[in-house]
Amino acid sequence: MDIIQHETIVRSGSFLIIFALLVIAETFFPRRVLVTSKATRWFGNVFLHLFNTAILWLMFPLFPVAMALLCAEKGWGLLNYFPIGIGPSVLLGVLAMDCVIYFQHALFHRMPPLWRIHRAHHTDTDLDVTTGIRFHPFEMILSLLVKLGAIAAIGPPPVAVLIFEVLLNGMSMFNHSNIRISVPWDGILRLIMVTPDMHRVHHSIIFKESTSNYGFALPWWDHLFGTYRAQPAAGHDGMTIGLIGFLDVKYSALQRMLMMPFIRNTPNSQ
Repeated sequence: MDIIQHETIVRSGSFLIIFALLVIAETFFPRRVLVTSKATRWFGNVFLHLFNTAILWLMFPLFPVAMALLCAEKGWGLLNYFPIGIGPSVLLGVLAMDCVIYFQHALFHRMPPLWRIHRAHHTDTDLDVTTGIRFHPFEMILSLLVKLGAIAAIGPPPVAVLIFEVLLNGMSMFNHSNIRISVPWDGILRLIMVTPDMHRVHHSIIFKESTSNYGFALPWWDHLFGTYRAQPAAGHDGMTIGLIGFLDVKYSALQRMLMMPFIRNTPNSQ
């Protein structure tokens, strides 16, 4: 049980520290001039995140690290059935979980019912650190179920799951942040992680751009599976962020984000 208590401290502490650092970085080194009301967007995005957190805690008695502990105890999952040592197991566990999230993200774009849910994330007309926590409750529930299923199949060590959860949350905020990184440094960082400039392409209003760069933490899956796109056609300063038909800031209101799955399809859907 100690690792579960440790998980809460590590995840909460890392979230707050990363969030605060990125807010400071965005303030002093902005990448783009924001086009919509930051106050309106932040209110909706942050409260949606708090709402999601409450929903998940009320609905699920078991979270990823606890699931990994259960799998280790029962011997479930490939890495528990074929033990290869803690170091390789942690590395393979983190890599496998990140690959699962890549495919989950791609499916949310390619399957119409899932896309209707995921649109709440893409209707943000600016990108900053709060976009990285802007997800519909249905998506958060489905994502948690996917992670629990993946953990049962893979059997990663609990510490690998904790590392992955911190990495996923931190990288989601980082690669959605409005931080200016020089082109040379961005090129170097893209070798090992998804950068803000890389992920921003995914939020383009242009369909062929929004269906690229699905990775959250590691960029390798996009290269491996042919979904990588280096730059938006209009450039990062000229590109339009958001969805056709949803460019009004009113879609950043909490109630409208919650209703997004029930609104008619958009041209960005499959």
